[in-house]
Amino acid sequence: MTDLRQTLPQEGYAPGQVVRNRVLRNTYWLLAASLIPTVLGAALALQLNLNTMLAPGISTIVFLVGAFGLMFAIEKNKNSSLGVGLLLLFTFFMGMMLSRLIGHVLDFRNGTQLIMLAFGGTAAIFGAMATIATTSKRDFTGMQKTLFIGAIVLLLAAVANIFLQIPALVLTISILAIIIFSAFMLVDVQRVVNGGETNYISATLAIYLDIYNVFANLLALLGIFGGSRE
Repeated sequence: MTDLRQTLPQEGYAPGQVVRNRVLRNTYWLLAASLIPTVLGAALALQLNLNTMLAPGISTIVFLVGAFGLMFAIEKNKNSSLGVGLLLLFTFFMGMMLSRLIGHVLDFRNGTQLIMLAFGGTAAIFGAMATIATTSKRDFTGMQKTLFIGAIVLLLAAVANIFLQIPALVLTISILAIIIFSAFMLVDVQRVVNGGETNYISATLAIYLDIYNVFANLLALLGIFGGSRE
């Protein structure tokens, strides 16, 4: 059996640091790979017009059941290769669910530019949060409970607004979601960096959800304030 210590330099490197670096590297690789099924799922749904087939209420039910069901399955199989396959299936499904928003934005004359701007903005936010998480000596993981409560409140508000249809609430939810899930990026990356999360599949799932929510809400805001039909 190979001894992990045989692979380490003689000085200045602890086994725990090697494990954390490996988990972080595998997380980033899987995170990058997960974007491909997301794009394919969105493209397929748009091609088949699935984004217009379901009413908003039904679409929300499908989203919640599918997303939470797949997340449960991923966590149950996070220590096997099946977990990777389920994660990629999950990201494909999430791409399909994103197609309604993307289709709405593409109806604008500058829809493609808005999507690219939302993608660039999300990448910039992730880059900033990841940099802070890996360089700061401050422990941000204590924010996790508060952020989780905030995310639950946002989810309940978003579901309620399907029926209430209050424009101001849409704006409030989107702005708060960008703030909360940007902070989640910071926490989730730092958990990997500090060794609080040692499973790269779970880490990828958490960070993917952060990125997905920031992108979706940023795109929604850009569509509201920057969409042009002329």
